[in-house]
Amino acid sequence: MREVDVMGVRVEMPSNQPIVLLREVTGERYLPIWIGAVEATAIAFAQQGVTPPRPLTHDLLKDVLEATDNGLEEVRITEVKDGIFFATLVLASGAEVSARPSDSIALALRTGSRIVCAEEVLDEAGLAVPAEQEDEVERFREFLDHVSPEDFESPSE
Repeated sequence: MREVDVMGVRVEMPSNQPIVLLREVTGERYLPIWIGAVEATAIAFAQQGVTPPRPLTHDLLKDVLEATDNGLEEVRITEVKDGIFFATLVLASGAEVSARPSDSIALALRTGSRIVCAEEVLDEAGLAVPAEQEDEVERFREFLDHVSPEDFESPSE
């Protein structure tokens, strides 16, 4: 397992599909995962420190874990099958719960839990970005600094 950081979320064009971008902490690979608009908003809220007036689903789950003294220890992105990613929540009790990576990432950001990814997933779906292409990544980071959760709402809402 390799530790990854959440670089942020953005809308991929022309499909208008949100993605979350993860990066190896000690490496040069990035892992893009296509996610839903609701999950993109939840991740963006957590990254921007937005606290809603009432708990959203991920906030509620965090509160339940804290109230039961069974915090989230780690998120593991365990596999990818036919383009679908799978994750596991590892709780303080040792219990492991299957989850979608997008929900897992949103929860990890709220709890400060580390996120790790199986080497096989990075080998299959990761993208190596050589140092000379880091300026493109920096432009993506600048974009993330200016994106808001409302950018992920569908036009019909």
